[in-house]
Amino acid sequence: MALKMVIPKGKLYDKVAELLSDIGLTLVGDSRNYRPQLFGCDIEVKLLKSQNIPEMVALGQHDIGFAGMDWVLEQEADVEVLEDLGFNPVRLVSCIPEDWDWNEVQQRKIIVASEYKKISAKYLDKLGVQYQLLRAYGATEVFPPEDADMVIDNTSTGSTIRANRLKIVDTVMESSTQLIANRNVLNDPEKRQQIDDLLLLMRGVLNGRKRVLLEMNCSEESIDRVVDLLPAMRAPTVSRLYNADGFAIKAAIERKLIKDLLPKLITAGATDILETPIRKVL
Repeated sequence: MALKMVIPKGKLYDKVAELLSDIGLTLVGDSRNYRPQLFGCDIEVKLLKSQNIPEMVALGQHDIGFAGMDWVLEQEADVEVLEDLGFNPVRLVSCIPEDWDWNEVQQRKIIVASEYKKISAKYLDKLGVQYQLLRAYGATEVFPPEDADMVIDNTSTGSTIRANRLKIVDTVMESSTQLIANRNVLNDPEKRQQIDDLLLLMRGVLNGRKRVLLEMNCSEESIDRVVDLLPAMRAPTVSRLYNADGFAIKAAIERKLIKDLLPKLITAGATDILETPIRKVL
């Protein structure tokens, strides 16, 4: 029986399609085609809005899917979170008009607009304020000050919030895209193996994106200085150069360290440095 996968339509579609492509699966279609084809495996694909995915996976309508942690928690969906993919990282934040005093706002009953009613209610209860909660259906930031005193919405850069003359007063939670699974499907040996294989390859791709392969040469005199600088996954690979003095060195390095590391390697005596992307790390 084919594994049933659900993918979010919209801006997350491209990131999921790229991840699937990198593990060797070709998604044919686009975010306007609700039933794209996935070639290279026995998997049926359907597109839904992100908000609908956790509940549909929890109900068993789909075996696995991609959804933000915000919607998993908002729907209180009973699903198994398999992996934090890190796509579309956002913060859920509480905001009020930029010229209002936050301490004064908390002293009175407030009207709060949000797409996230359950998450918002838990946050506001914990905050201990009196409130009336309105469900927003997009464009939440336009409510204040006439129609709401506060909004609780997601943001990645805060630019939309600032553009609407609001200010962030608190972070409610952080969220990013998760790979989730129906709990019961994990008890099916055949489908569980398919999911485990997918997860292995996805983790390999995600790990590969965080690293690059550095290759370099150095003299015998500088070998210790160069190797001491390399934070490899285990230890750098070192071999003698053919028919020449010196060594060739290879190491998989975290991408974020490269900018500061390269000048230090050159100063230590490394030459002929090559930086190569890594497709997978398993």
